[in-house]
Amino acid sequence: MSELKLDTDGIRYIALFEKRTGASPTDCIIDSAHNKVTFIVKPEDMGAAIGRHGEHVSRVRTTINKEIEIIEYSENPQEFIKNLLQPVSAKKISIIKRNDKRIAYVEVPAREKGLAIGRGGQKIERLKRIVKRHHDIDNIIIQ
Repeated sequence: MSELKLDTDGIRYIALFEKRTGASPTDCIIDSAHNKVTFIVKPEDMGAAIGRHGEHVSRVRTTINKEIEIIEYSENPQEFIKNLLQPVSAKKISIIKRNDKRIAYVEVPAREKGLAIGRGGQKIERLKRIVKRHHDIDNIIIQ
């Protein structure tokens, strides 16, 4: 994982998240265009991050008035991509190196392809940014 750089808002949201949930996120991605904040947390912090019946997530959502997404981090890039794609089920994920670029090929069921890409490619673009940030993968191709 490369060194992550957070802006002031990201640091503020992480501090608030820690205070409200007791979980320590490793990253915070703010998507102002879609009024959404994504927190990346370690597997051992997922329970604390969500809370019983989602109460911690609800508390943070109410406080910052934005949609909240919590993603479980994994050192394994294939597992991390699988976590990011939820609820889409990835059948197979292959990472290859071509022309000094790392590319992930993700095979999903045909009926879930649109969900994996998102309206206007919004979900796949977000996925690419996050995976580049955490695992230095340059592109993701949904098959």
